[in-house]
Amino acid sequence: MARVPAAVLNTITRIRRPRRLRPHPAVELVSQPHNPWIRALGLIAVVLLGAWLGLLVVGNVRVPVGPMDTTMTLRPSLAGGTKINVSPLGALHLDSHIAPVRLDVNVDQLDPDRSQALVDHPERLSGLQDEVAQDVGHGALDLAVRSCVAVVAGATALGLAVYRRPRRALAAGGLALTLLAASGVTAYATWNPKSVLEPRFSGLLSSAPSLVGDARSIVTEFDVYQQELARLVTNVTKLYDATSTLPAYQPDPTTIRVLHVSDIHLNPASWKIIASLVEQYEVNVIVDSGDTMDHGTAAENGFLDPIEDLGAPYVWVRGNHDSLITQRYLEGLRNVHVLDDGRATTIAGLRFAGIGDPQFTPDRTNKPGADASQELAGARLASALRDQRAAGTPVDVAIAHEPPAARQTDGEVPLVLAGHVHHQEMEVMRYGTRLRIEGSTGGSGLRAVEGEHPDPIEASILYFDRDTRRLQAWDAIRLGGLGLTTAEVSRHLVEENQPGATPSPTPSPTPSPTPSP
Repeated sequence: MARVPAAVLNTITRIRRPRRLRPHPAVELVSQPHNPWIRALGLIAVVLLGAWLGLLVVGNVRVPVGPMDTTMTLRPSLAGGTKINVSPLGALHLDSHIAPVRLDVNVDQLDPDRSQALVDHPERLSGLQDEVAQDVGHGALDLAVRSCVAVVAGATALGLAVYRRPRRALAAGGLALTLLAASGVTAYATWNPKSVLEPRFSGLLSSAPSLVGDARSIVTEFDVYQQELARLVTNVTKLYDATSTLPAYQPDPTTIRVLHVSDIHLNPASWKIIASLVEQYEVNVIVDSGDTMDHGTAAENGFLDPIEDLGAPYVWVRGNHDSLITQRYLEGLRNVHVLDDGRATTIAGLRFAGIGDPQFTPDRTNKPGADASQELAGARLASALRDQRAAGTPVDVAIAHEPPAARQTDGEVPLVLAGHVHHQEMEVMRYGTRLRIEGSTGGSGLRAVEGEHPDPIEASILYFDRDTRRLQAWDAIRLGGLGLTTAEVSRHLVEENQPGATPSPTPSPTPSPTPSP
């Protein structure tokens, strides 16, 4: 056998022996620990997801509240607040607090045994509210403890599953507990016990505002409403026990109820909605602040005929889509009161005065000098209001179509109504006059189909004290637009009628402008 030289053997050995590679600088960078900010964000994401999963799994309690069986749940939420579901009637929304958690209260069913006990012993109804309040307190405490355990356990379990390290898992649980405590402190600091005074109704409950009382009883019996959920559940109990249908709204006989509508824009569905609101709220007067039509032609006049059968007097001012042809046709209809040039009329104990829009723009264009013409019309209305006050017949409510005209009446009247902008607003102007701008009761008419989402149908019920003829409260009504079936009613109190508030001053007359040469 031939001998292989030693040099060749050494070369082969070096080739077969695996070389020990030095780590590349790029590989070293990858193997280093992640950026601490990224790790912190990852830990926060794990904590939030774990806490949310924990609340979903075990973050609720079943609580017997009086004769009702309820379920209380905490849910993550950016807005906070409280949602009370009264199936199948709908829901009430309360702006009770601001925190990243929302309290959901589901009224599940009426317990037949406890309900029969109330029927057999009606004297127990007098103490039912205290019993309900106590049950709610115990349920809220139980929910707080259970939610705390659920949040910490969920975050810890998910942290252990993601990191596979007990220390990281415990850190996730501790951070979850800290976040929950911070949420609790935020909710406590922003807690608004008066939120029940201004609830938002949705579903079928939007047609039954009597569930939490009318405007005057809220003001005069505020001590009753401090029980909040207790009062609600007590009324719902009576509602379930009495009938399966919604109760009729029971208006306070000492209030005057005015339905404010505007910008119907030839929507025929508006008349059915208005008639339903008139019947439901037993409305005394309907005020239309204009733009009932879309083009103001004589061919459209037949659209106005249902006004005679709405069941309440109809006060109307001309909008920029309403022509003088429209105005003359309405003046010939039964039960219609057309206001223009500052004319005043007294209906159902309230004195109204209004002025028609100085412009007619069915093509939706802005004519030169539009703002000046609106201010001039508003000044004419303000002058008429001063004349009425000097004659000893002060006006309670002024009406103009566009807000720039309505603003000229500041200091001359307690309340002025307007429309035109197709969304609801309320403000107290510089000299004390309150301006209420109504949305579109016709859902913007045919223009509702121009955008991606249909415009809502909006109207308001205004509550006036029959003695002082001043606004006490209002219900803002919002219905889903074209093709939608949602409904929401939100109760609002005038600031001076809030418990503990001081009465607002009477509107002070605005300084008369110096005549120009």
